[in-house]
Amino acid sequence: MKRKIVVTLSGGMDSAVLLFKAAKIADEVHTISFDYGQRHKRELECVKKQLADVKSLYPETVFHNKLLDTTFIREMAPVSSLTNDNINTPNVNEIMGEAQPKSYVPFRNLMFLSMLCSYAEAVEAHEVWYGAAQADSLAGYWDGSEEFVEQLNSVTALNRENRITVKAPLIEMSKKDIVLDGVSLGVNFSNTYTCYSGEYPCDAESASSSLRLQGFVEANLRDPLEYTQQDKLDAVYEKNGCKAIET
Repeated sequence: MKRKIVVTLSGGMDSAVLLFKAAKIADEVHTISFDYGQRHKRELECVKKQLADVKSLYPETVFHNKLLDTTFIREMAPVSSLTNDNINTPNVNEIMGEAQPKSYVPFRNLMFLSMLCSYAEAVEAHEVWYGAAQADSLAGYWDGSEEFVEQLNSVTALNRENRITVKAPLIEMSKKDIVLDGVSLGVNFSNTYTCYSGEYPCDAESASSSLRLQGFVEANLRDPLEYTQQDKLDAVYEKNGCKAIET
């Protein structure tokens, strides 16, 4: 029986690594990307690049991709900095100690994963992967926690004919581990986008970019993306002996 994996592909760093991990072990990889009216819609531009990259590295794996219009989420839940341009994107210092950050989109992951499971059942796949990482739960995203995955699988187990398991392969991994894993898998991190500001060059002080950069620095590598604070970053790279990723 062919191993089919359904993967959520946002265009960000974590989901790119997830894509390459799935491509290495699956016969078919079905990726779903969501346009939910997010401020950082630039990330969707990276999806096509990542798919081209992974197809060239894993030519024997069959890939299918869908981009779903879920912009109703922006209308339904305009209470996040990702779905409301009038809410400022928090920097890393502003989210310290918060139960949930301003970038949290209410029940977004549950909605996405419901759609992913529906699609998985339709294409007879038994695994759904999403890119929750260790930093997500620590940052206050309850829908990126191990408890969330466990409870969701309790629900999917009620399916009487098609047992679908939701997995978060990165959930115990630090950003450093994700960077190093991505490098070993051949991920081109210049074709990923993480910054919740939606701008380029990226804002190194946004919470999402700060966590990304921390992972690169701890891995002693330079992030190939450009940042508005590039001079300061170059000094940090030099101080920590960070090198460019070999291609």
